[in-house]
Amino acid sequence: MTDPITLPFFQVDAFTDGRPLSGNPAAVMPLDQWLPDEILQAIAAENNLSETAFTVPLDGSAADYHLRWFTPTVEVDLCGHATLASGHILLKGERVRFQTRSGVLTVTREDGVLTLDLPASRLTQASADEALSALGVAGQVWRGEGGNGAILVRLHDEAAVRAVRPDFARLRGIDSLVMVTAPGEKTDIASRVFAAYHGIDEDPVTGSAHCALVPYWAAELGRNAFTAAQVGDRGGRLCCRLAADRVRLGGEALTVIEGTFRI
Repeated sequence: MTDPITLPFFQVDAFTDGRPLSGNPAAVMPLDQWLPDEILQAIAAENNLSETAFTVPLDGSAADYHLRWFTPTVEVDLCGHATLASGHILLKGERVRFQTRSGVLTVTREDGVLTLDLPASRLTQASADEALSALGVAGQVWRGEGGNGAILVRLHDEAAVRAVRPDFARLRGIDSLVMVTAPGEKTDIASRVFAAYHGIDEDPVTGSAHCALVPYWAAELGRNAFTAAQVGDRGGRLCCRLAADRVRLGGEALTVIEGTFRI
């Protein structure tokens, strides 16, 4: 028998509410070089978290690491919480830059808080009868371009957001993030995000969804900075800011597992 390959492994709760076992867990696995894609996907399936982030160092001036994200079933174009988690593990100074499918994404640290820089989505009001039917709600709908796609449904209040009981089998046929959102009770806005098409029925805290949520609510609230919460069973908190065509998300991250992965 050959000796197993050993890989570093970290599990990080990202966008927590200040305590472990909140926010959204992501696996972060720094590599020296890329493994075959089928191995990366199998590792992500083994981890069975919403995202596993893999990084490889870069020598160029534009970014410090190449970063890729895998759900248990597919590689995705954008993931916010796993990027924040990767920054939490790899950031040595004030900034770390990641080359990704969605361009260069940056994580900075100031006064113990991490801030993630993402591209803002361009929103258009639209119809989405299949999504509304799968969610079991009526509401105004916007679609966001870029990232993993976004269908944003505006509801009346946070109680309505919490009450949504989707038909996940139907949501699996919709190739976008599907989110419900409303003014929050303890934060400025509240949301829930469903990523059934990507193998995740409900995502606890979704940075990429806020690429659409932040420009939408900046226009609705009449200001570019506000607080947000995802209010599913686990949930977490974000500080949001719209800066031209970029979204900046601040939050906390905590390492809850550190070890070695063997294949």
